Amino acid sequence: MQKLTLSVEGRVVERAKRYARSRGTSVSRLVETYLGMLAEPAGTGGRRRPVLTRLRGSMTRGSLTDYHRYIEEKYR
Repeated sequence: MQKLTLSVEGRVVERAKRYARSRGTSVSRLVETYLGMLAEPAGTGGRRRPVLTRLRGSMTRGSLTDYHRYIEEKYR
């Protein structure tokens, strides 16, 4: 297994640690799983990656501005 150094805002790290602890895993495992899903080959026939397919359409009722406002509030 290789090491990877990331720069992440402190409050994000603390929330990630709480999230991981509540699910009985580590932040490293969460990041590994997420990156693994993103890096999956798109497959044949132009199919989207599974993680992106699951996210598709999740913001059908809002604008990009709404999303930015939500993210700013969430991570305060």
